[in-house]
Amino acid sequence: RYIPACANDMKKKFFIIHKEEELLRTCLEVLSLDKELIKSMLEVKFYDQVADDLLKFAVIISRTKDKWVFCKHKERDTYEIPGGHREEGEEISETAKRELYEETGAIEYNISPVCVYSVVGKNRVNHTGEEMYGMLFFADIQIFEEELHSEMECVCFFDELPVEWTYPLIQPVLIEEYLSREIKKKGVDISRKLW
Repeated sequence: RYIPACANDMKKKFFIIHKEEELLRTCLEVLSLDKELIKSMLEVKFYDQVADDLLKFAVIISRTKDKWVFCKHKERDTYEIPGGHREEGEEISETAKRELYEETGAIEYNISPVCVYSVVGKNRVNHTGEEMYGMLFFADIQIFEEELHSEMECVCFFDELPVEWTYPLIQPVLIEEYLSREIKKKGVDISRKLW
């Protein structure tokens, strides 16, 4: 039987495309496995309270005029929730207020603690992987200063949560916990469409 040359070319192209798709699927599977491996190596836990001296960080989930407030660091192309390290001798609530001001320029706001969180596993701020504790806060910001005086390039306001996170295995979990507690407290679903 005669097979035109173009049919042979089509078979070759199909074979190449098929092999590329297989390679792509394999790469995606490996990436997925790596993501699951990373998740299994990093655990976020929640507590109502721990000893004050264990609290090393304050993270402040923030909203303004029904929008999520995120920061973009000058050296990164990702977004993060305002927060940072506790300074020696500082009350954790003062850490939260200082970091909120430094990273967002918030000057008028209501802030309250949500819960204690911990992260177990190595990450950008924990090189040992030991359990480290922080206090999670929520702030409703009314007024911002016009200019930032920190390592942050800008403050961003989102209707929905961003996709590009600086800490993708930690900060979305913190927001989920905050929303879960708000739903229990108010008895309504305030989450809307987040992603």
